[in-house]
Amino acid sequence: MSAHLDVLPQARPSVPVVQDRGNKHGWAAAKRSFKLHWQLYALMVVPLAYFVVFKYLPISNNIVAFKDYNVVQGVWGSPWVGLAEFQEFFINPMFSTLLTNTVILSGYVVVVSFPLPIILALALNEIRLKWFKKSVQMITYAPYFISTVIVVAMIMLLMSPQVGLMRDVTNMLNLPPTDLLSAPGAFRNIYVWSDVWQNCGYSAVIYMAALAGIDPSLYEAARMDGASRLQKIWHVDIPGILPTAFVVLILAVGNVMGIGFEKAYLLQNPLNLSQSEIIATYTYKVGLLNADISEAAAVGLFNSAVNLILLLVMNAIAKRVSGHGLW
Repeated sequence: MSAHLDVLPQARPSVPVVQDRGNKHGWAAAKRSFKLHWQLYALMVVPLAYFVVFKYLPISNNIVAFKDYNVVQGVWGSPWVGLAEFQEFFINPMFSTLLTNTVILSGYVVVVSFPLPIILALALNEIRLKWFKKSVQMITYAPYFISTVIVVAMIMLLMSPQVGLMRDVTNMLNLPPTDLLSAPGAFRNIYVWSDVWQNCGYSAVIYMAALAGIDPSLYEAARMDGASRLQKIWHVDIPGILPTAFVVLILAVGNVMGIGFEKAYLLQNPLNLSQSEIIATYTYKVGLLNADISEAAAVGLFNSAVNLILLLVMNAIAKRVSGHGLW
């Protein structure tokens, strides 16, 4: 028995086989994928070219923020001044006012505009009358297609103490005429709630799509457990739209410093300037009206840097809290 065991081949230690997944393997897979799906890759050429030409190449011109820009010498020929334009903006007496107005107005927009579309979507999802549901969707969604200029014109006509609805209301209540458009304290409320009216229905569509993707078996299980409508919303609907809500919130917080210029500028007048002057309107006035391109570029670059930091921080917080993020 032992003799037979001696002639048997000895078992060799098992060596794990490591597949070559280097660059050669990756290039081969890429070539094979391109041959099989070249039509899809061809469709990507135009969008990629758009982003390269209109998004990434202009980034190089941000160097004008570090130069004393001169039209004759051009962007690359203008003298280098380093951080002088940033220092001039930071020591500007308007800096604290601009930063405060921008943060407060943007924060107000986020706090109000984030939960309302969710509430609207949850309410629409519970409506069983199709005609009523579609009517509400159309009424709330339609203002999104109205341009900002038209919205501001409507606000001015409604709020005008001479010819607007506000005049009729004050006359009916025997109150003195009030010009809310010229009141600094009313600017933020007018801006935010008109923005809610214009965009709430559009934002609700995103959550309606997320609600439509929830597994129907979860509703059936909740119904079998005797859950009420509020319990179903709390335990099924809200957890189902949380990933979408977190993405929307991250993007909203990441754009805090980049609040819309058009409406703020159109609603602005000398009387409400103390609260309506934000970084976006200041950049426009400095860069285009005063032709100080370098300072405007420095302010815009500072604004973008703050937005990027807020986006990264908010994304990290969301991933730590909920496990959902942009990446």
